[in-house]
Amino acid sequence: MSRFDDALARFTAALDRLEACAEERAEHLAKTAGAEAELSLLKEERERLITRIAELEEESRSLAGLTAEVEDRLDSAITEIREALRHN
Repeated sequence: MSRFDDALARFTAALDRLEACAEERAEHLAKTAGAEAELSLLKEERERLITRIAELEEESRSLAGLTAEVEDRLDSAITEIREALRHN
C-alpha cells in the first residue's frame, strides 16, 4: 500500500467517525427537541390544573357558605314548627 492509500484510508475512517458523530448529535437534538416540546405541554397542563384547582377551591368555599345558610334556615324552620306544634 502506498502512502497515498494509507492517507486515503485514514481520511475515510475519519470521515466515517465524523459522520457517525454527526448522526448521534442529530438524534440527540431531535430527542431534546421532543423532550422540550413535551415539557412545554406539561407546563401548560400544570397551569391549567392550578387554575382549575383555584376555581374548585372557590366553589367549595361558596358551597360551604350556602350549606351553613341552609343549615341555619332549617334550624329556624324546625324551631318554628316545634313552637307551632306546642301551641296546638
